[in-house]
Amino acid sequence: MSHRRRIGPVKRLPPTTTIQVSADILPNRLPHATGTLIMKRLIPLALICLTLAACATSPTGRSQLKLFGGGKMAALGDQSYAQLKQKTPIDHNAADNRFVMCVAHAITSVPGVDKAVNGPWQITVFKSDQINAFALPGGNIGVYSGLLPVTQDGAQLAAVIGHEVGHVLAGHGNERMSEQYATQGGLAVLSAFLGGSGAGAGGQAIMSALGVGAQVGILLPFSRAQESEADLIGLELMAKAGFDPREAVKLWQNMSKASNGNSPNQFLSTHPSNNNRIQALQAHMNKAMQLYRAAPHHPQCSK
Repeated sequence: MSHRRRIGPVKRLPPTTTIQVSADILPNRLPHATGTLIMKRLIPLALICLTLAACATSPTGRSQLKLFGGGKMAALGDQSYAQLKQKTPIDHNAADNRFVMCVAHAITSVPGVDKAVNGPWQITVFKSDQINAFALPGGNIGVYSGLLPVTQDGAQLAAVIGHEVGHVLAGHGNERMSEQYATQGGLAVLSAFLGGSGAGAGGQAIMSALGVGAQVGILLPFSRAQESEADLIGLELMAKAGFDPREAVKLWQNMSKASNGNSPNQFLSTHPSNNNRIQALQAHMNKAMQLYRAAPHHPQCSK
């Protein structure tokens, strides 16, 4: 007569519980086919457990999936930033740097923004015709010199930098990597993200997920929900920093003109349409104006 181990009722586990498979409930030796079948059943179970433990809420109340810790995301952001600085010329123009630093320091000095990083934010002006900017986990901001002629004043540049910092504050890079991990093969995607020195396909996958893929030849934009969320977070950030939020609307109008009726510039190609964006900004303008009027300082950042 064979004896089978009886398994008791399943108990609800607290969120911090680590689920492990004990070796004593499996035979010492398994046929290859049987072992493969068990692993196929265990991996989805592990993914479900990770998903339940990684549910999060964005600053605007939207549900998110975040599988990676803040320390890991900061390390990936720092790694990608270092790669970009090696591959992209730096703009040493004093006026450009003074203008960008003035705006960026005002945005990153808003209370609460410093909590997203361990230490001061790093800011670099890249010499490129790209009309674009980015911010990465770990506290890294990049602005391309091609953006500066489109931003007519400090408030308009603040709209862009606030938007990009909004991606970091909302954990959009983490969310994006987690979604790709959960939907595109799990272990293979995780290996690409976490393995190696950051070069090759793994490094490109990391930068793409963090929102700078377009700079390395991969165009995988943030979702429309993430972009709209970053718009609203950025609008409030620029207002709290003392920049007139109404200039955000003028910025997107300038962006359209910069396209000259041709294909959209790189910033617009990875973002929602201007009409939808402007309508959403205007719907939140009353609150933003209240924050602007209450701001303790109103920086005078000029080119």
